[in-house]
Amino acid sequence: MDPAPTMSRDVSYPTYRNLPPLAGVCSMQRAVQAEWSLDESVDRLKRLHYVMRRLHEALTARITAEPIYELKTLFAHHGYLFAEHVEATRKRVSEMREPPLGLDRVPHAGLERAFDDWQSAPQTADLVAALYHHLLPRVHRAWQDLRDQAHPLADAPTVRTAKLIAFELEEIIRCGQRAADCLDDAEGANNAGDSKDADARDAWLQHLMDALAAAGQIDGREPSDQPVPDPWPGSEPYRYDPVPQRDERFRDPYNAGVNPEAFLYDPGFRPRDKTLMMYYKRIRELDVPEMMASILVEMRSEQPWAFHMEMSRQLWDEARHAMMGEVGFVSQGIDWTQIPINFTWSLNLNSQLDVWQRHGVLFFIEQGLMPRTGKRYEYEVAYESGDPLAALFQDFDWADEVLHAQIGRRWYVPRFKSLNEAMQYGDECWSKVLSHWQSYRDQGLTEHHNWWPALYTQACQNWGQAPDAAALAFDKTYENSRADLEELD
Repeated sequence: MDPAPTMSRDVSYPTYRNLPPLAGVCSMQRAVQAEWSLDESVDRLKRLHYVMRRLHEALTARITAEPIYELKTLFAHHGYLFAEHVEATRKRVSEMREPPLGLDRVPHAGLERAFDDWQSAPQTADLVAALYHHLLPRVHRAWQDLRDQAHPLADAPTVRTAKLIAFELEEIIRCGQRAADCLDDAEGANNAGDSKDADARDAWLQHLMDALAAAGQIDGREPSDQPVPDPWPGSEPYRYDPVPQRDERFRDPYNAGVNPEAFLYDPGFRPRDKTLMMYYKRIRELDVPEMMASILVEMRSEQPWAFHMEMSRQLWDEARHAMMGEVGFVSQGIDWTQIPINFTWSLNLNSQLDVWQRHGVLFFIEQGLMPRTGKRYEYEVAYESGDPLAALFQDFDWADEVLHAQIGRRWYVPRFKSLNEAMQYGDECWSKVLSHWQSYRDQGLTEHHNWWPALYTQACQNWGQAPDAAALAFDKTYENSRADLEELD
């Protein structure tokens, strides 16, 4: 039977007292239009799901080996937001008669080629420029089109999902384009007058656009008879690099000459002095995303999506915590780049343990923060210090870590017979990690100098108070103990 023609004439439909029709979702004129279907909605959502997941996975995989701090945290943030978009898309598809969902299938070889070659970009500046100036604007348009073209009443949940994602992508794109332009400006200053790099990027970008054109663009709506291009000449499939990298501001990153936990838990020191160690502990948490990225990459096919969603949230939280430490030092008028920010926790875990052992250490540490001597203690110290920013940050840090402990219980403990067995395994895994404290010094990588007196003296000058003599003399290191103050063999 032929479908009834869509009404094109004006629809005169008075509502009671001229109240908004149809719960405000759209006009009656729009509601009587029937050019939509559930299959069209599902097809577009599945393609967009593939795209958002590729974006999430690619940025997460770049965190560890990306040296620039601002890019590490940007990738952590946007990777998490893309994970939320994946989650919202999966939920909507599951509501539309789609069991099994079939979300793990590649929707088109052209999409796969475009994102494979993008992810394999050898230069970070190319990767960032392609993402924020070329790929994401097309992804944004696809979500906007879905928002505008889906039937606003029959497919209202899809419209809402598309609306929220499109709105969030606007801010992501603005921030990312600013980052891309800054990288290009710096690169241009270093290679003034050299057009070879620009020409090479233009050719590579055109290759990506050709792959998208072969796929009918992001959402598959553009007709195309173009063949899928071959892989970009000379490109190699992307391989995750588990070795953490830091930019030149992170001086002396092997330095383990100060044990902040020993200072923090010593009752003889003043709360305000302890806030400096807490700010240091927060910014040092940058190594947690560097390690957690390895878990997400190596467990990509081993764990269900729900695991990746929750762990991506935790990874972003840890990046936030590092930035809290950065902000804390700025608030105190202290240049954090003058402090050695150690990265050997992520370096040693990524190089010495397998993925389940790394997860075990993460779980053990998170659970160890739950007793009164853990995050609650840090909040109480911050509150007593009189530093409102420290109290604010520790309040939310504590809440985040409670969530992380719950995530660990959901995804890690079920592998064991009991919580105690899971904790014991995590402790054993951490005990296997060699700190290489002496080795790093013998290799000339660090002298493990005590940076605390200089930091503390500067802070006391800024506060207009005299240093506490005992605090100034603090000199405990990590040579014979780890961060939970357990003695090393």
